[in-house]
Amino acid sequence: MNARFVLILAFCGSLYAQQAPQPSLTIYNQDFAVVRQEVPLDLKSGETLINMNEITMHLEPDSVILRDPTGKHAVNVLEQNYRADPVSQISLLSLYEGRTIDFELPDHSTVKGKVIRSGYVRPDYFNINGSQNYIAPEEPIIEVAGQLRFGLPGTPIFPDLTAETILKPRLEWLLATDKAGKFPAELSYVTGGMSWQADYNIIAPEKGDVVDIVGWITMDNRTGRTFENARIKLMAGDVNKIQPGMAKAYAMRAGGAMAADMVGPPVTEKAFDEYHLYTLERSTTLRDRETKQVEFIRAAGVAAKQVYVYDGAKIDPNRYNGWNWENIRNDHSYGTESNPKIWVMREFVNSQANHLGMPLPKGRVRFYRHNDDGQVEFTGENSIDHTPKDETIRIYTGNAFDVSGERRRTNYVVETNKSAATETFEIKVRNHKKEAVEVRVVEHLYRGRNWELTAKSDDYRKKDSQTIEFPVTIAPDGEKTITYSAHYTW
Repeated sequence: MNARFVLILAFCGSLYAQQAPQPSLTIYNQDFAVVRQEVPLDLKSGETLINMNEITMHLEPDSVILRDPTGKHAVNVLEQNYRADPVSQISLLSLYEGRTIDFELPDHSTVKGKVIRSGYVRPDYFNINGSQNYIAPEEPIIEVAGQLRFGLPGTPIFPDLTAETILKPRLEWLLATDKAGKFPAELSYVTGGMSWQADYNIIAPEKGDVVDIVGWITMDNRTGRTFENARIKLMAGDVNKIQPGMAKAYAMRAGGAMAADMVGPPVTEKAFDEYHLYTLERSTTLRDRETKQVEFIRAAGVAAKQVYVYDGAKIDPNRYNGWNWENIRNDHSYGTESNPKIWVMREFVNSQANHLGMPLPKGRVRFYRHNDDGQVEFTGENSIDHTPKDETIRIYTGNAFDVSGERRRTNYVVETNKSAATETFEIKVRNHKKEAVEVRVVEHLYRGRNWELTAKSDDYRKKDSQTIEFPVTIAPDGEKTITYSAHYTW
């Protein structure tokens, strides 16, 4: 059975023109998003003041692009003001500094007080270098009956909202155009507070290595705005993101190159630049402070072999911190401490032949196995990186309980005058299971880049310039001993 993909990999194309009333989001798995939406403009010849309230709390002001997508109207932004301080009790109190207002007491009576200091500090989320600032508010000072007191005497009662207050984040533009006209403009900007991640559940049968894989996309909206009936794309890849306040160049590229979708079959796969775009097939509403999940992959009959790996050299990185390579190589005890644990890993190929073949975004992978009573038990979890199709995925899930290893050095000779050394190891792997197991015994030839095995008990595979692997099979309740001698020169 082939995988069923509910997300589409798609190149951004003419989506805006086709679905003009809908907002469009491209969410990155780095806690930001690109928002595109329609803004109805009614401009007069010359200058026009426009206010825009349907924006996010974490908009990056210098990423804003406002344009006529048809190119018929030239819109010049003479001035842009971004206000992200919606009215609150303390901010409204600051607008009444120097004035006398009523305060409601716990017994519902009122007392008059003059606001000497509100204590409000405008939130400056980012400084000029892009790092986040936090400035603690000051304590209010209120004059009551001719006496000054710190703190509020009660709940302030305001006669009205002043002209300086706003209820939502706002963009204010002073626009200039050479001719009057009404038209739908396109607004694009980068915002923080939006993220997504992939999660995978792998379910194995009671016995065997053919598994089912279910993948979920989880989107998290903390932007301060709800996006109704939005077209949503998810960007997977390691996109370089400049610090907040410096993203204008990036946003211009995103707003232009990501403005459209190609028309294609119901399910398509396309790469975008060096990344991959996953497009939700259906429009959806993403509410503020909402976590939404969408199933995006369901594959059955995936061959996922369980692999045992014994990497027996236990090296404490703290001990050799600051050592140079020559000192490490010449240390008599380097690499002689044994690690008894044998790793349990799952390995499968992300290919169409294996009922997969979709580029998989990075995310957490959970493993389950059916028990003999029919229930599913959790057996481990780990994470994968972005994985192209046809690549092999190998995931560590835990340590084996009934299979263990032992590694010891049996001989070590240094020939100083010849800049050479010979080292011999003995590795034992014990299997306490009722069935035979295959174990990959990994050895790192760390004494030097020039080496040869002068003796070996078993055949090996060379994995790289300093790593070899002995594939061995251990019988039920059996033990396998591997020996080898490595001769190094430098």
